[in-house]
Amino acid sequence: MINDKLLHPESIVVVGASNNTGKPGGKIVKNLLDHHFKGDLFAINPHESQVQGIPSFEDVGELPDVDLAILAIPAKHCLKTITQLVEENNTKAFIIISAGFGETDEAGKELEKKIVEVIEKHDACLIGPNCIGVMTPSHASVFTTPIPELTPEGCDFISGSGATAVFIIESGIPKGLRFANVFSVGNSAQTGVEDVLAYLNENYEDGVSPRVKLLYIENINNPDKLLLHATSLIRKGCKIAAIKAGSSSAGSRAASSHTGALTSSDAAVEALFRKAGIVRCYGREELTTVASVFMCKELEGDKLAIITHAGGPGVMLTDALESGGLKIPEIEDVPAKSALLEKLFPGSSVENPIDFLATGTAEQLGHIIDACENDFDVDGMAVIFGSPGLFPIGDVYDLLSEKMKVCKKPIYPILPSIINVKEDVAHFLARGNVNFPDEVLLGRALTKVMNTAKPSANNVFTDGIKTDEIRKIIDTTENGYQPPEIIHKLFAVAGIPMVKELVATSESEAVLAALNIGFPVVMKVVGPVHKTEVGGVVLNVRNVNEVRKEFHHLFQIEGTEGVLIAQMASGTELFLGASYEPDFGHVVLCGMGGIYVEVLKDVSSGLAPLSHAEAHSMIEGLKSYRILQGFRKQKGVNIDKFADILVRLSTLLRFATEIKELDINPLLGNENEILAVDARIRIEK
Repeated sequence: MINDKLLHPESIVVVGASNNTGKPGGKIVKNLLDHHFKGDLFAINPHESQVQGIPSFEDVGELPDVDLAILAIPAKHCLKTITQLVEENNTKAFIIISAGFGETDEAGKELEKKIVEVIEKHDACLIGPNCIGVMTPSHASVFTTPIPELTPEGCDFISGSGATAVFIIESGIPKGLRFANVFSVGNSAQTGVEDVLAYLNENYEDGVSPRVKLLYIENINNPDKLLLHATSLIRKGCKIAAIKAGSSSAGSRAASSHTGALTSSDAAVEALFRKAGIVRCYGREELTTVASVFMCKELEGDKLAIITHAGGPGVMLTDALESGGLKIPEIEDVPAKSALLEKLFPGSSVENPIDFLATGTAEQLGHIIDACENDFDVDGMAVIFGSPGLFPIGDVYDLLSEKMKVCKKPIYPILPSIINVKEDVAHFLARGNVNFPDEVLLGRALTKVMNTAKPSANNVFTDGIKTDEIRKIIDTTENGYQPPEIIHKLFAVAGIPMVKELVATSESEAVLAALNIGFPVVMKVVGPVHKTEVGGVVLNVRNVNEVRKEFHHLFQIEGTEGVLIAQMASGTELFLGASYEPDFGHVVLCGMGGIYVEVLKDVSSGLAPLSHAEAHSMIEGLKSYRILQGFRKQKGVNIDKFADILVRLSTLLRFATEIKELDINPLLGNENEILAVDARIRIEK
């Protein structure tokens, strides 16, 4: 648990301190001194009376009371030292830099456990072990560099990896990204990423606390806690971006259905982030670019003006923005365009991108920004301005800095000349601005931010869903794959539309079923899991004679227990599925059916229960979304009904947690209706 002694200690002891700044214990002391820790600072080193000018003691028993202890000693000595400090020195916060704990072997895990027991017995806080430390505006208790500017106006950053934390900080500093608090949690023996986020949420003060949070996560130990506090922070006005590393390969698992093969812990992470409203990133540069977008004013619409004096970057930015769904609209206000053109050099263009040539001046840039702010129908601006190194351009950057503060619309500065005019760029960043040196990275980051939905509602949709009936059906079923009649009952009480189906175990039953449903019909074997692989599906059966013939053909297939006679539906193939992931709950998948799910794996994931807004977001996130809308004279499907079925399926799962796998493949949909054609459900109680 995080406490005030960790964040704002009045006294710190470095156990294992050294005069050698090439050692962790020496570098920690140097960083604390260089960054002006204002409290009492002590060292433990049995061979020195002073370490870098601060008093050093042979043993912790000689210390006065101390708030925070940083341990840079071998793992085997940590338990004894911590026990002394909590019992004799009233120490309430600890950072263990040392490795050799749970990341190495079972003995290390046991040592971690004993340390946590001692710390929690005394209501203390532990960060680590096996971490780089913690940085707050009060102290820089790390053995690494660089130390970023630590200010409440920066972002909070929590990392499960110390080295990665350093690399992310190094990525952010050249962009002007500032930091408030940095937590490297290492092995998370007591305090993990979710616990730090919980503290930041529970102690959030609007207008005081940093509003941007960055996460680097290797293990999500408590998904519910992460979801709860991330959602709460975002609803308070915060922005969160995160990298979840190591999911796709480690989380995949084999299973006996399409859903089982596709659903992995990575799909669960994607679903969790979607529900919380977290912007998911996949690399350091993407994370710090998204964070820099967060530091700018919020883009309220989807129309952007690109202001440039270099054609190529403007074209590349246009491509990146439009491929992500943002718009670079033509400027249609002719009088305003003409008035602006008169203030620019001949040859300038006031279309969009707005090109004011390599010779453009600060004054001209000001006129363009004012026109975009007041006259043109755009929601924000991206300004590209570099230099070939012929002359200083500090006046341009000074004007840009001022406009970014006074304009209501966001301005995204793209200053690519980080070598030619590095002093001018440094001055621009020193004024509290961010810079996007790569226009394509900005375009991708901005579209990712804009396409991340807000946190979903907590309510469970139950309109027209008989939740009591769901429980009655589940309670009377056996484990394993369910027969068609159970699937029909579950879908009926959940309001999920299905084609008419009847199971026959004799020729006469098959004929009566077909006559009852109406020709043409589909006939499928009941029993084998993968029907198509054994030739167990016959389409477009049109009369009684064909029913008799195909019934005998299908009943000869090994493992057949019956023949399903079903209504012949038509339309676009869709797919829905779900899989139960430990700790996360049900992950629901949607996509187009057929090759789109089998080969291209074009699926979106969500975490049950879903809201209708979440369901729409999942569908809109599909690469095949334009096909679902209707494309090149081909009719689309009813998106609202598809979303409604998604929500109803998620509610069914919410009240039937015993369902471990579910497949509806395909659903057939058109502009008017969507019907589930084939479904499988596996129950484990």
